[in-house]
Amino acid sequence: MDIYNELQYKIKILDATIKELTKTGREYAQAYTNYRVALAKELLKLKDEGYAITLAGDIARGKPEIARLKFEEISKEAIYKANLESINATKLTIKILQEQINKEYSSEQV
Repeated sequence: MDIYNELQYKIKILDATIKELTKTGREYAQAYTNYRVALAKELLKLKDEGYAITLAGDIARGKPEIARLKFEEISKEAIYKANLESINATKLTIKILQEQINKEYSSEQV
């Protein structure tokens, strides 16, 4: 594959990854919301049951449903951040390819 075609291919990958970032960003935000809402409900429930709020936080986070939601949030965040890194790596590759094309074009002009 020549450099120009490789550049075009990387630009397509970048576009697809940016679209994917939108999706994973929403999923991460939803997972965060789900966790925070469930945690707040559980904390209120435990407070109503007479637990000290400082103790209630530890108890609530240890409940399987709350822990599962936190796991989902962390997982979605990791995917979102991996997509960001992929975008940055692809942008760097594009920049390198553009520089190679510019060098080749410059040397042909001489």
